[in-house]
Amino acid sequence: MTASIASPERLRVGVIGFGWMGRVHARAYARLAQHYPTLAGAPELVAVADNASDDRLAAAAQAFGFRDVHADWRELVARDDIDVISVTGPNFIHRDVSVAVAEHGKHLWVEKPAGRNSAETRQIAAAVTAHGVQSAAGFNYRNAPAVERARQLIADGELGTIRQVRIRLLADYAAHPEGALTWRYQNEWSGSGVAGDLVSHGIDLARYVVGEVEQVFADTAIFIPTRPLPSGVATGHGSRGSGEHGPVENEDYLAVLLRFQDGARGVLESCRTAIGEQCNYGIEIHGDRGSLAWDFRRMGELQTSLGQGYENAFYRTEFVGVESGEFGHYQPAGAIAMSYDDLKVIEAGRLVRSILTGGPVGATIHDAVIAADLVDAMLESVETGTWTRTTG
Repeated sequence: MTASIASPERLRVGVIGFGWMGRVHARAYARLAQHYPTLAGAPELVAVADNASDDRLAAAAQAFGFRDVHADWRELVARDDIDVISVTGPNFIHRDVSVAVAEHGKHLWVEKPAGRNSAETRQIAAAVTAHGVQSAAGFNYRNAPAVERARQLIADGELGTIRQVRIRLLADYAAHPEGALTWRYQNEWSGSGVAGDLVSHGIDLARYVVGEVEQVFADTAIFIPTRPLPSGVATGHGSRGSGEHGPVENEDYLAVLLRFQDGARGVLESCRTAIGEQCNYGIEIHGDRGSLAWDFRRMGELQTSLGQGYENAFYRTEFVGVESGEFGHYQPAGAIAMSYDDLKVIEAGRLVRSILTGGPVGATIHDAVIAADLVDAMLESVETGTWTRTTG
């Protein structure tokens, strides 16, 4: 089935999975017309699907403005009054649901890692291509205006030849030893641990700003080897278990050396059990003429060391403003903070532009394939103890 739109003035939206990320997507669609009033295709929230068994889902859906609620995602996908669908549930549903979305001629916004491994991500990409639909992948950090500014500085040669890159993604969401043994810690359901959850973000950020990675050498560790079984329904990061413990099957920690195609070298470190760290995500890039650094926790700032020679240079803080990325759609002047949710509104807007123009804008499922290939290469490197090339 080939994608079609009933009216370019109104894109009809469905969301599958209505946890935190499903609600972020719903808010992004709802806010799109506020930030991009001249953009056609203003979304209309039509239906949401989730397997929640009580009235909370219906109440939440009503609060967000959805007309209908489905317990079975297949019912939502089969509707003929929906143009675009967000897939925001756990990793183990990504492939089956996303392929079905494309096969029914709906455009797709899927959260990373878009499957449990690169084979599943490639199946989604093949379905998107075969059925002529547009796609977006949930790599939101590349949308930050400071990241766009960093990318432009590198493209303009302000840093010279890139020599080294450092990426960090440190979090504490799995630091509690009594955190429940949810799907995230079992490979049948998740495919990997912190590699798919956070490292995929870091890889997309690195290749978007710097360039493609061709080889990796990685190490992993499981710091909390067992966790208590869930007590009742437990899905969120803060869920606690009780009683009997089961084994954690995937990595809490990953460190990787990177070789970029242009010769730059990189180091990426990520951990989900880092006490004291909440969303400590960032990138540092050094060239032969200058350097820059970005920290997600100070999203509107870019640290730059440019035009000062080679020794005793220092960093300056740039507060990005309307000249950088899509900042001007959200705030009127620099140093006024943007939010995580704003990055998802940018993502939604780029998907809508993709749909209206028939060509990719922003991160797509094909970017997710590259990230998944690199994650698989890292995990292969851990097994073999050697440098591993990506499948390309």
